[in-house]
Amino acid sequence: MPVKPWERLSSEIRADYRIFRLRVDRSRSPRTGKEHDFYVLESSDWVNVIPLTPEGQVVLVRQWRHGTRSFTLEVPGGLLESSDSPEEAARRELLEETGCMAGQMLYLGFVEPNPAFLNNKCHTFLAKHVERVSELKQDEKEDIEVLLKPLGQIPRLISEGIISHSLVVAAFYRLFLEKDRWLPPDSQDLAGAEDAD
Repeated sequence: MPVKPWERLSSEIRADYRIFRLRVDRSRSPRTGKEHDFYVLESSDWVNVIPLTPEGQVVLVRQWRHGTRSFTLEVPGGLLESSDSPEEAARRELLEETGCMAGQMLYLGFVEPNPAFLNNKCHTFLAKHVERVSELKQDEKEDIEVLLKPLGQIPRLISEGIISHSLVVAAFYRLFLEKDRWLPPDSQDLAGAEDAD
């Protein structure tokens, strides 16, 4: 028997923390008829940008993350502002976090970070022909180091856990899944494209 949607009986915002709001929904199970509370984090959509230089280098950012209290190696990304389109946010985050601009911005799609308790999407873009045009524009809560890695090293960095941010892994998965659509033929042999550090 197919599962049915739950009926939402009430919904209330309990707290607002700038990057997310805590919503409590009271919903009824279509199977048992019992009511339960569900906690949802409402957040703006996010963007991730895979910046690729003309030489096939990926522009990555290394920064301290307070949730895991560790450094992470990621692609540039961030929240959409209220007036942003996903592409506008992607271009802004790329410039602010790396000082780079893209000659071409291609939309790779989106993922839902965790539908169990988040209501947003994370959009991924491939920024091609990226060039450094300015200094970084970090805010007071950011300390960012910019690194370049050959595209061919990304699968190894993921498999070794050096790139471990789930949304970054998902972004590269989407790129590699349709690499013949997004990448030039000379960069598509990712397994054989390992360059020395």
